[in-house]
Amino acid sequence: MSYQKLSRKSGPRRALLRGLVTSLLRSGSIETTAARAAASRPIAEKMITLAKRGDLHARRQAISFLLDEDVVTSLFEKIGPKMENREGGYTRIIQKGPRRGDGAPMVILELISD
Repeated sequence: MSYQKLSRKSGPRRALLRGLVTSLLRSGSIETTAARAAASRPIAEKMITLAKRGDLHARRQAISFLLDEDVVTSLFEKIGPKMENREGGYTRIIQKGPRRGDGAPMVILELISD
């Protein structure tokens, strides 16, 4: 499996991705760099797939990754059923432009809402 290292060791990288995915599922969209969005997108898609499954084991897997149990509850009660008819592609990346300080490409990562 290939993944982006994001210039971090494994522990801080995992913490960063957990925070990004939790924020995305809490608010519906986040503004971040293109590299971070590309790295967190597959994880967010996996969490939504777990919510579509909806069983106890899937809920426990989501709780073990996400930082907030209220987000897990929202994921399984609202987001999962809403995405029931989709076969994938639950998120969208919209290009925003360069960041003012260092010119890093910024994007908006958001959940698709039908």
